[in-house]
Amino acid sequence: MNKMSIRKDDTVVVLSGKDKGKQGKVLQVMPEEGKVIVEKVNVVSRHTKPRRQGEQGGILKKEAPLYASKVQHVCPKCGKPTRPAHKRVEKTISGKKKMVSIRVCKKCGAEEI
Repeated sequence: MNKMSIRKDDTVVVLSGKDKGKQGKVLQVMPEEGKVIVEKVNVVSRHTKPRRQGEQGGILKKEAPLYASKVQHVCPKCGKPTRPAHKRVEKTISGKKKMVSIRVCKKCGAEEI
């Protein structure tokens, strides 16, 4: 899975698992593994050892990656989870007209989601 409809800084909702129903912002996208890291979702405990003198060890909480198929994009306009559709639009970029693909909400039709 290399092509993903979810991008960094998107708001997503978790569809399944222990964090089902939670919303959060996407912090990182890993298209080669088909995974995403979502803020305050899938938090795991990481036991760390102090590596240098004076460094603090202990148990750290951090977000672990989860499969992109378990999350769905939330439309900023209507607030509902949706699969983004793609629409080809002509835009003027630096004086030239180009065909650009934009994401569109399937539920309310909002562009640039």
